[in-house]
Order: sequence, then C-alpha cells, then structure tokens
Amino acid sequence: MKLRIVVEGKAYEVEVDMLEGSSPDPSPAVAPNIQSSVLPPAIKESASGANEEKIIRSPLAGLVVRVYAKPGREVLANEPLMVLEAMKMETSINAPVAGKIKSVGVAPGDAVKLDQILLQLE
Repeated sequence: MKLRIVVEGKAYEVEVDMLEGSSPDPSPAVAPNIQSSVLPPAIKESASGANEEKIIRSPLAGLVVRVYAKPGREVLANEPLMVLEAMKMETSINAPVAGKIKSVGVAPGDAVKLDQILLQLE
C-alpha cells in the first residue's frame, strides 16, 4: 500500500507492507494538530515593544546545564548559546539571528520555566 505523508511541509510517498491477518482501516486518518514547545517562536513584538527575535526564551521547563554566551560577545545565527536539560534530554539553545549578546539571565544549575527569558541580543 502506498501512502503520502507530509513532514515539515514537504510531501513524501512511502510504501507500507500489510501484515498477514490485518486489514487497512477504511476510514481516512485525520492528522492531529501537533504543536511543539521546542519550535522557535514566530517573530513578534513584545509588550514593551522589544523585538522578540532578539529575546531568547526557554522552549521548555528544565535545568541550565551549560552557558556559552557572555554579554558583549558577537554571535552568528544558529550558534549554540546554552544547553538545557529536561527529563534527561539535552536541548541546545541557538541564536535565532546574528548579533551581540546584551544580557544573560541564567547560569549553569538554574531551573528555568517555559518561556522564561534566557538572554537578550542587542
């Protein structure tokens, strides 16, 4: 049986073998609306008028493991800034854009909440 799946907006055609004794479900599958807190947030203006693209927030609740960022340092887009740990899994926090680090609000060992400001770029 051939199926079409879409991953991150790109369509793929896959072939699936049916096991003996099983029958395909005749009802069409409805894809659930899945949202991940790990995806980068859309660029928007914060209540204070600051560009949200320059504010790096925690994508999850966890523990700060490593911090590579230091105020005044120039960073490139996608450069690792710090590492968070949640449920024994590490998540790298990368710079969304190139810029200069204005402030770092956390240190290794700090517990962070979802959407907490981790650092800001100028």
